[in-house]
Amino acid sequence: MIGIIGGTGLYRMNGLEVNETRPVDTPFGEPSSPVMLGRLGGRPVAFLARHGLQHHLLPSEINFRANIWALKSVGVRTVIGVSAVGSLREEIRPGDLALPAQYLDFTKGVRAGSFFGKGMVAHVSTAHPTCAATSGLLAQAAGALGLPLHRDKTYACVEGPRLGTRAESFWLRAAGADLVGMTNVPEAFLALEAQLGYCTIAVATDYDCWLDDPAQHVSLEQVMSQFRDSLAHVQRLIARAVAEYRDDETRPCRQALRSAVVTPREQLTDEQRSILEFLCR
Repeated sequence: MIGIIGGTGLYRMNGLEVNETRPVDTPFGEPSSPVMLGRLGGRPVAFLARHGLQHHLLPSEINFRANIWALKSVGVRTVIGVSAVGSLREEIRPGDLALPAQYLDFTKGVRAGSFFGKGMVAHVSTAHPTCAATSGLLAQAAGALGLPLHRDKTYACVEGPRLGTRAESFWLRAAGADLVGMTNVPEAFLALEAQLGYCTIAVATDYDCWLDDPAQHVSLEQVMSQFRDSLAHVQRLIARAVAEYRDDETRPCRQALRSAVVTPREQLTDEQRSILEFLCR
């Protein structure tokens, strides 16, 4: 089943026939919102609002671990995120959709970034942090719908909540980033630790602030307006991807923990073994 994580401006999916709104308890606390379970075009789907249904959570206040855990607990094996981003490349215009393949992590260490720790050690490879099969599915769906889509982009995740300085914008461009946002880290890495296929549909809402024209510098009004304008395309793309989705247990992401856990299982507590067994499902 596909799980959808809605970002800024996406708090419900059009066309989703909700059968149940389920609060989920996790070992890591409460997720951002209850999980909406239902059917989209006849296919089972789970939906979770990343910032909460009333958008009351800052990026660094999101319980990313609980969100990923909650989705996996209801049967999700592939996660499609939706995120508003700034474009650091002229060819990625406001309104365009892009799929990140790589991440640069410029968060500040205040976000819980792993399911592991406190006596349970694992080192998951993030050389390829997103799921190629899910990216391919979205690209195929976009092609069928005639939607332009930028692929294989690099997303720089910053802490926020403030919007960046011009110096930071130039620095991120020099570092090789194509997009800048505040929410995909540690979300993408936690999905991998949970052995879920993950890919984000990034909606370019602005050019951050690297262009000389002050009118092109990012503002919240610009972000929200452009995201609303692009939302219909995002919803069509997700609906098409859901219709064509087939799970594949042989995907690399579904075996990410195969050789990643260092601590011997006999040294783990019952609670740690339970967490590990859940992540390995």
